[in-house]
Amino acid sequence: MRAEVLRSVRSLILPTLALAFVLAFVRGEAALAARIYALLLCGFASVLTLKALRRALPPTRRLRPSATQRARGRRTPPEELARIEQEVLLGMAPSDLHRRLRLRLRELASELLEARRRIGLDDDPEAARRILGDEAWQLVRADRPPSEDRFAHGIPVSELARVVESLERI
Repeated sequence: MRAEVLRSVRSLILPTLALAFVLAFVRGEAALAARIYALLLCGFASVLTLKALRRALPPTRRLRPSATQRARGRRTPPEELARIEQEVLLGMAPSDLHRRLRLRLRELASELLEARRRIGLDDDPEAARRILGDEAWQLVRADRPPSEDRFAHGIPVSELARVVESLERI
């Protein structure tokens, strides 16, 4: 802190000499020169005070991370998204497809059909089948039997993508 005060005092030498010159040689401008010098002193005092506060107070955290901070550290996905990703991965196995992923897709299809078309998935299955398409309907229909072979492959990614696209088209 003392080093900064000494630096500030050194940087005030030139303005002080200018004030002395104006007071000695320029008559009638002493009041203006004194005001300018006082303003300069207040500026230096403000800078010194801010520097002292910056050192004394703990560093602050930004409310929003900067673009570089966002690029460096990826945030963890929301819990619901992580759960859906896990269901999709597990849905590649037939037993998990029937117990988890199919139920999630069925719930989505039911909500979308009800909200956007005012059609119940189980109330009007023919209308729901026309809107969803055969591939998506086969996956979300209520009477779909579970796979008998527990070790067979589940739903391929390409088929799942087509089902999701048909849900998005509702």
